Amino acid sequence: MHYSFAPQTKNYASSAVRDILKVTQQGHVISFAGGLPAEDIFPIEQVKIAYEKVFASGNSSLQYGLTEGFVPLRDAIKAKMADRGISSTVDNILVTTGSQQAIDLFSRIMLTPGDVILTEDPTYLAALQVFRSYGANVISVSSDEDGMLPEDLKEKLETWSPKFVYVIPTFANPDGKVWSDERRRKLLSLCQENNVLILEDDPYGDIQFHPEEQYCPVASFDYDHRHVIYTSTFSKSVVPALRTGWVTGPSEVINMMVQAKQMNDLHSSSIDQQALYYLLRDFNLASHIDLIRSVYYERMTIMRDYLNKLGPDLFKWKEPKGGMFIWVEGNEHLNTTALLNQAVEKGVAFVPGAPFYVNEPKNNTFRLNFSHSTPETIELGMDRLISVLLKPEVVK
Repeated sequence: MHYSFAPQTKNYASSAVRDILKVTQQGHVISFAGGLPAEDIFPIEQVKIAYEKVFASGNSSLQYGLTEGFVPLRDAIKAKMADRGISSTVDNILVTTGSQQAIDLFSRIMLTPGDVILTEDPTYLAALQVFRSYGANVISVSSDEDGMLPEDLKEKLETWSPKFVYVIPTFANPDGKVWSDERRRKLLSLCQENNVLILEDDPYGDIQFHPEEQYCPVASFDYDHRHVIYTSTFSKSVVPALRTGWVTGPSEVINMMVQAKQMNDLHSSSIDQQALYYLLRDFNLASHIDLIRSVYYERMTIMRDYLNKLGPDLFKWKEPKGGMFIWVEGNEHLNTTALLNQAVEKGVAFVPGAPFYVNEPKNNTFRLNFSHSTPETIELGMDRLISVLLKPEVVK
């Protein structure tokens, strides 16, 4: 039978990461591909207790809930954002099914086919999937290690009149970049001058290896609360299975996203929201985040030390200051998509860099995840990966 799908489905594409995860389900393959948190430090007992409290509170947890989200949870999120320097109210916070849904809902209410979005290059591939699914024209802005270059951003804002600018300024996925304070402020001022919204994606901000350094969200500088839509998630700091994120911004935008969510799933899981509320109320989340930082830093340094064996003349990379990834660039003749097959044969996997690029992919790049694997597994997997990367035909 011929299925007549809607025209917009021509813009749909499978996730490269998800496709690789299917391959790595083979028992012998160590995966550095997915952006997975460490299962061995999930707060299992505390999550169990939180759900027990939900069911002890009565039957309301099994009922439909507000589209905007469980009010006590939104109040707790308000306090969490205040710690990040972001002023908000319960009424302009929307609880979402992960921050991925926030990206989709915002795109749904903002984009028509042909609209322009500006972003860094490379950037989060699942965001690119969403933008393209709505027929957007994604344009990259030139960047360096401190963030978008103001001159190029200014020119493209004036040339393209984009609907919004999408950024991950703190421990970016995939390259782990941290924007300078100056670049964050310049992004905001240029967007204010051109009346352009900013979608700030901040899933990794809590995973900071050097607590003496401060990274202020762009939203914290948006004093009139008119130009930044800020989204984050509890998937990285609690557990991803709760599928709970949030978004805040101008009330007109959030109200429209609420209407879009009503058409999408009515509301995120009431049980999960209430369990998360009890976790935030009764569990020392700050202490748990400190544990996450310590564990991830140790795992990152193990992977870093293996990468040091490659030598800077063969592969380039920067030590991340937080987050979950290391971004590696090889010589210009390297094709990491083709190399992945050799790596999988050796029992290790990574994500080739090409899918993270907007227009002109760099096939000589790849992303490694250090958060999910134990130190022993990282050592074994990196031994395998190094043996592939140092093959004569790879480094020639």
